[in-house]
Parts: sequence; structure tokens; C-alpha cells
Amino acid sequence: MLAGHYARPAQMASSQERSWHFNDHFTLSSTLTACANLRYAASGNQLHAYSIQTGLKAYTHVGNTLLSFYAKSKDLVSVQRVFNEIENPDVYSWTTLLSACTKLGQIGYACHLFNQTPRMIPVVWNAIITGCAENKHTEIALNLFREMHQLGVRHDKYTFASVLSLCSLELLDFGREVHTLVIKTGFLVRASVINALLTMYFTLEKLQMHMSVGRDEEALIMFKEMQEACLRPTELTFVSVMSSCSSARVSHQVHAQAIKMGFEACTPVSNAAMTMYSSCGNLHAVHMVFDRLEEKDLISWNIIIMNYAQGNFYRLAILAFLQMQRAGIEPDEFTIGSLLASSESLEIVKMFQALVSKNGLNSKIEVSNALVSAFSKHGQIEQAYQGLEQFYELLMSTLKPNAYTLSIVLSICASISALRHGKQIHGYILRSGVFSVTSLGNALITMYAKCGDLDWSLRIFNVMNGRDIVSWNAMISAYAQHGKGKEAVHFFKAMQDSGGVKPDQATFTAVLSACSHAGLVDDGTRIFNSMVNDYGFEPGADHLSCIVDLLGRAGYLEEAERLINSKHLKIVSSIWWTLFSACAAHGNLRLGRIVAGFLLEIEQNDPAVYVLLSNIYAAAGQWEEAANTRDLMQKTRVAKQPGCSWIGS
Repeated sequence: MLAGHYARPAQMASSQERSWHFNDHFTLSSTLTACANLRYAASGNQLHAYSIQTGLKAYTHVGNTLLSFYAKSKDLVSVQRVFNEIENPDVYSWTTLLSACTKLGQIGYACHLFNQTPRMIPVVWNAIITGCAENKHTEIALNLFREMHQLGVRHDKYTFASVLSLCSLELLDFGREVHTLVIKTGFLVRASVINALLTMYFTLEKLQMHMSVGRDEEALIMFKEMQEACLRPTELTFVSVMSSCSSARVSHQVHAQAIKMGFEACTPVSNAAMTMYSSCGNLHAVHMVFDRLEEKDLISWNIIIMNYAQGNFYRLAILAFLQMQRAGIEPDEFTIGSLLASSESLEIVKMFQALVSKNGLNSKIEVSNALVSAFSKHGQIEQAYQGLEQFYELLMSTLKPNAYTLSIVLSICASISALRHGKQIHGYILRSGVFSVTSLGNALITMYAKCGDLDWSLRIFNVMNGRDIVSWNAMISAYAQHGKGKEAVHFFKAMQDSGGVKPDQATFTAVLSACSHAGLVDDGTRIFNSMVNDYGFEPGADHLSCIVDLLGRAGYLEEAERLINSKHLKIVSSIWWTLFSACAAHGNLRLGRIVAGFLLEIEQNDPAVYVLLSNIYAAAGQWEEAANTRDLMQKTRVAKQPGCSWIGS
């Protein structure tokens, strides 16, 4: 569409390139605009020279078009030169110059220029405020908005939309003040302003969801106000709202309204709905929206493939990928990344590696990350080293690894205890100046711990500036892995005392595991009770397994039994196995028989249950019962795996 729209001026530029004759300055400006939009830099430069030779550049309209041309070419030097040559710059000249400066990151220079502009014209203020907002210079943009208000310069829909886009959790009160001002000035009837307000409230609801302080009601009220004002929500309205919404209840209401208003067949709206349902964990709804969408684009296919992959429905992901190809849609780096992340075998990884080369996706950093991760995921050490080789090839190319790539490679080093490679990557991180990225510090802590160097893990932790919950969890897990239970408990206490980070469920799993391996019964039970009573966490399978293991190792089998019975949860087999092993270690026949019964209900054909129960009977001197248990194993055709020796005969 765009190319067609500018086809005539572009043809004129091409056909007149040698003679360069234009009847008037309007034709010249139209041709320059076409060159800007179609990125015809050489033709645009020649037209600039032509405008100087013919004197047409004296027209402000031509000068403004040249400003736009160089702004779209990201040539700030030429923008400044053209502006300085305009004899009588108008409002459009100033706004184009300011927009170019802000879009190219020259905020300081833009503010300097702004002080020289006509002060009471709203469009000039909008240019600088919007530019600062788009470049995330929140404080400057808000200060300019306040100054604009104090000087009595009239706000318009563009001002409000830009400022509202900046409102975050910390600026909620300010956002409400702007909302009030919107109502007072009569701009609540503008669709763009209502879209911005809706997005703000839904974004706040999403950010505050973990604190149970939702803003979804306010957003819904705004949505209703928009309809009551006889403003029909647009495609952009629904896409904006759905992109920010994470409440399951509100998600259904917004999507239902979109369907009711005839947007079901709109691909961007359906894509936004699928993303919204995905963030709410509703894969069934994602699937339904996808199936009912007739015009599926690459984004639609990527969403469904990603959801299948993340839900461990790998065969469905592959099937969707094949259907996508049959529909004539080529995969991109996100398609390949999703499929590689959930690949089930090394052979599949190699197949996708060939596809990457065929489709020319080797240069995409996301694909390199996914290949490195996939090679390390599939087992054998040589494959993990292939992942490292992929990383070193990346270093030799024009691409530079980002923080995510480096985290993956550090996890590879951790998985194969490649301390030497890990240290080399640590050095690269320091030289590249990206050590301040918290995720890399966390990955380094884990890498050094798994490679056996706990001292370096602690060093990394101590020099990190932006420690988060993952940092603390990594150190507690490191101490647990090294059998240093008391140090893990000490670190847990230090985290609580720090006040800045609250433990999560992974924290409790790590510290309870440390207590279990170190036999710290008092500490472990106290921390477990605190998790339930003080922090309100419902024990998961990992927590129960740790505490049962802790009690079982110490011989408190009845206490472990009471704990399991008190939770009224569906106990997974791993917890029963933990308790069963403790029964065998301490010769508790009564409880061992009960647990064996539960295990046989879950894993009827597992010979280990019969073997361990037979051993418990034998340890108790009940040889006949031990023999009967072995006979029962034979009758049910459960074969015990034969033992083998790692010492050659």
C-alpha cells in the first residue's frame, strides 16, 4: 500500500533524475516526501541540490520537506544545516527539528533548542514532550508538562496521550491528576486519550497483580465511559487494552466486547487476545481464538507454537509449524526459538539448525541463543561443548552476545563443570562492561557454585549492586549443594533482615533442602512453619519432600506421617518414596507397609517397591513375608532390573 501510494512521485524522481525539471515547489516537495518514505537517499540528496540550484529551496514548504527527509534518514547534521538555512522557520520547522533531535537521542540539544522556540504554541510543546516520553526521559517530560500547564498553554489530545503513557506505579497519583484534567478540559471524548487512560490503568493492574491491588475496575469504568460517550472503540483500543490486561475475569469481558463489536476477524485484535489469554495461563482460550481466526499471520502462528512449546505439547507445536509452512508463511527467529527451546531430541535440534541456515537466520541473536541453549540441553558432554563452540563462533562474527546469551553459556559451563570456560566468559563480561546486569551476576554465582568454587560465588554476590531474589536464592542453593546447611540458614536470615527482598517459594525449597542434607531439624521445622504461618505459602511438592526427608533422616517418621496427613493434598510419588526410604533406613515396618500400599497404587509395575518392602520385612526378621513379597513381584510379572558392576571382570 505504501509503495503504491508513492509510486507516481517515485517514478517522477526516477524519470527526471537526469533532467530534474519541476513545474512548481509543490511537485518537488511531493517527490522529496516519496524519497523519504521509500528510503531513496541518493535521489533525495540530488533533489536537495536541485532545489538550491533552482532557488526553490527558498520556499519554507520545501525546506520543511527537506527537514523531514533528513530526519527520516537519521541525518541530524543535515537536519540542523537545512533548518539554519530556512529564512523564516515556521511551527512545522521547529517541531520537525525537535522531533528529529529527540528521536535520535539528542535530548539535551532538543531542550536547548526548545528554549528558543515560540513558547505559547501547543504543537511545539507536544513535539518535545512526546520525544522525551518516547525516549523514556520521564522526569523531563513531566516537568515540561507541568511548566506547560503553569504557563497556561492549552493541552490537547496529543499532550495527554504522551504524558499518560509515562504513568507507572510510582506516578499513579500524578496519573489520576492528569485524568481529572482530561475531564475538566473536555478531552475525555477523544479516542486517543481514552486509549491512553485505558492502557495506563490496565498496565497498573498488571504490575500490581502480585500485590493484590488491581486497577482493572477503573479500566473497565473507562471502557464503559468511552462507549457511553458514543465513541466506538477502535482496533488500537482493543489491542492496547488486551496487551496490558492480565486479569482472567477482565480478559474475558474485553474479548467478549471485541467479538460483539465485530473485531473477531481482525488479526491484530485476535493476536492480542491470544497473547492476553496466554499471560493468564488459559491455553484452551488461546487455541479457540486461533482456530476461529481466518487470516492468520506470522504473529498468530508464533503465539500458538510458543504456547504449545511452553506447555510441553511438543508434537502439537511441530504440527502447527508444519501447517504454518503449508500456509506459505516462513518462520522467523521467534518461531525457531520456541521450537528449539522445547526440542525433545538432539536430532531435532540438528534439523532446525539446517533450517536456520536455509532461511538465513544465522545472523539473528535470538536464534544463536536458542541453538546454544538447545545443544547444552540434550545430555551428553560433547553436545554441551557444541553449545560452547556455537558461542565462540558468535564472538567471531559481527554479532555480539547479549546478557541472555551469556547467561545461557554460563549455564552450560555449570552443567558440565567447565570452570575454565566459565572464567573466560566471566572475563569477557567484565571487559564488555555488562557485569551490572543482575541476571549475569546470578548466573556467575550458580556457575562457580556448580563448578565447586564457593568462594568465588560469595565474591560475586558481595560485589553485586542490584541483588534480587534470584541472587539470594542462588547463594542459599550454593551452600545447600556444598552441604553447608548452617551457612545457608545464616544467609536466609540475612535476606530476611535486609528488608529489601522477601523470600519466595524457591527460597524455601533451597533452605529446606540445605537443612535436610545437614540434618538441621530445629531450623528446618521452624523455617517450614514460618513459610506457612508468616508468609502464607501453601507447601508444594518440593517443600514437603524436603521436610519429610529432614524428619525421616532424623528418625521422626511419625511426625513426617502426621505432616503428610495434615495437608490434605494429593501427595506425589516422590514424597512417598522419600518417606519409604526413611522407613527402610530405620526399620519402621508399620509405616513402610502403609507407604508401599500408596506407591503400588501410583506405580503398580515398579519392582523397586517390592524389593524395598521385602528388605524391610527381612530387616524385621519376617523372612516369610519377605519371600512372599518377592513371589508377588514375580506373579505380577514385575521384573527387577539386574545389577551390574562398573568393575570389569
